[in-house]
Amino acid sequence: MLFVVCGPPAAGKSSWIRAHAKAADIVIDLDLIALAMAGPGADHHNHSPELLRIVYRARTAAIHEAEQVLDRTDVYLIHTMPGAKARTRYKRLGARIITVDPGEAIVRQRVKDMRQPAMEGVVTRWYRDHRKGGSRPVTRQASRDW
Repeated sequence: MLFVVCGPPAAGKSSWIRAHAKAADIVIDLDLIALAMAGPGADHHNHSPELLRIVYRARTAAIHEAEQVLDRTDVYLIHTMPGAKARTRYKRLGARIITVDPGEAIVRQRVKDMRQPAMEGVVTRWYRDHRKGGSRPVTRQASRDW
């Protein structure tokens, strides 16, 4: 089964996966891939354009390979804001779409406290698109104590 975990930055997508995935499952998380490829002491959420270019390609390859094993293992994929083409692809694969959203006020405070200022724009865009019906919340509670 493919689980596509969506939500704004700092919503708790990774925490949701840690609470649900098993050790044998596959987790595709852009930030974890970036950390694996970055030098020692790299920031968990602030990546250089050079690193991101490589990480996005690695993530795309990982998704493609994971599609081949969906009949044998669960795959958890973080995709903050999948576009129409990606949603169609996920639907074709029989994915379960999970939207983690503890609420805009909580997300904005988390981003202010723990993320780079550029993420505020991503939050604004996510909630603007969300209000247009781009996704439905599955959980409104906070994912963990920050």
